[in-house]
Amino acid sequence: MPQVQSSPKASHSKDQERRYELIVWDWDGTIIDSTPTIVFCIQQACRDLGFPEPDDSLASSVIGLGIQDSLRRAVPWIEPVHFPKLVDRFRHHYLARDHDLHLFGGIRELLEELRAAGFRLGVATGKSRVGLDRSLTHHGLGHLFDETRTADESFSKPHPGMLLELSDVLQVPVRRMLMVGDTTHDLQMAINAGVDGVAVTYGAHPLDTLQTTDSLGYVHSVPELSAWLQHNTYIDLAAAKPA
Repeated sequence: MPQVQSSPKASHSKDQERRYELIVWDWDGTIIDSTPTIVFCIQQACRDLGFPEPDDSLASSVIGLGIQDSLRRAVPWIEPVHFPKLVDRFRHHYLARDHDLHLFGGIRELLEELRAAGFRLGVATGKSRVGLDRSLTHHGLGHLFDETRTADESFSKPHPGMLLELSDVLQVPVRRMLMVGDTTHDLQMAINAGVDGVAVTYGAHPLDTLQTTDSLGYVHSVPELSAWLQHNTYIDLAAAKPA
């Protein structure tokens, strides 16, 4: 099958109107290829402290939540008193590998094309503020985003708080926002906020898991995401007019 070549920077006619003003992105598993690293770090933190570790499926299922919520769900058999040490060990291992993480191929170009096409961009992530800022700086993406929200300064997903705050700060109504994410936590947050969502299947949650939560679409690669955005972020005014 030939690779999709269409992109959001393609020209649109005067009979088309932008459906969304603000496109909000999850970070880990959507922009950054970090799922295997996060799974390893959760498991290694457990090994460091002599606790039973979650399997890959359970560890990846919690990605997207704030660190505290993630670990509580990933290792529910551990007493709460031990969580501070577990968080410290996770952060130790993650920081050692943070700068080795890469953007998914084509993501930088897609974000740049969306900006050039006039879309505003935001981030809603389970990362900490320190962690997101470090990643934005390392990958040189900070200038592309109008506003960002993290789990330690708002509510953890799937609470709608991060999206509602972005809506308020940027003065964009939720009906004019789109959430892009790789987990059911992202999709449910969007539903809870009254925001449309689209799921990518190349991150933490597989397709069958993602399909348990409503989404406008499920795309399997960055080129597919680019094509989906090209065909779904504009309204055909002529077709929308009553006969």
